[in-house]
Amino acid sequence: MNLAHEATVTTWREPAGPPLRATLVVLPGRGESPQVYERFGRRLASDAYRVHAVTAPSEDPARARAELADTLAAAAADVPRVVVGSDAGAAFAAHLAAGGELDGLGVAALVLAGLPTAPAPVAPAADWEDELSIRTSCPTHQGRITAGGVRRAALFASLPAQWLDPAIPARIGLPVLGLHGRADAVSPVDDARRWYAVVPRAELVTIAGGRHDALNDATHRTVAAVVVQFLERLKADASLAPIAYAETLR
Repeated sequence: MNLAHEATVTTWREPAGPPLRATLVVLPGRGESPQVYERFGRRLASDAYRVHAVTAPSEDPARARAELADTLAAAAADVPRVVVGSDAGAAFAAHLAAGGELDGLGVAALVLAGLPTAPAPVAPAADWEDELSIRTSCPTHQGRITAGGVRRAALFASLPAQWLDPAIPARIGLPVLGLHGRADAVSPVDDARRWYAVVPRAELVTIAGGRHDALNDATHRTVAAVVVQFLERLKADASLAPIAYAETLR
């Protein structure tokens, strides 16, 4: 792969043997390095998905946009290409999609986790322990981000107004999977529900007890499984027709 910004793009590759099923490009949240998504990347890669994580848009929007475009352009054309955003990365992905900036890059869908719907978070943290608790209830992930990979207090920085334009959801033409913790103190779930209700082709999955870092919370296995199910439907049929049905027995 020959990317213009390869040095800051982190990649988790599918194992040799199974054919590639899709390419995912992750836009990290506020203050996060691409390495924060190692667990998510490795889990999806083990199911024959290739996962890239680029610079956080909140840290350098122009670099994030360029890395995203380069990575998508270099991706295999015969499988779906999906943009995954977390926190500010989700708002940035939605902003790009609504503005037509993903057109021509072969993007088949968006996956948005912990989407912010207001310029500043509802509950800023008093100290690092509070911030950890707001981010995730997973002790493993708390330990990882304490050791590095996250710029402390960045989660509580305001976002650019254009990323939160109320007109954005109605202008997104791509199918969207939303993932949101029901206990998200940064972006309240009721606000997220109203946002996704306006998107023409959106599905929202909320996580019981889930906090803001939906991809890296204690329920990360369940969330990854939801993402895989969405990707499998997307690969099988662009209309996202159901594959598995829950039968009503009584």
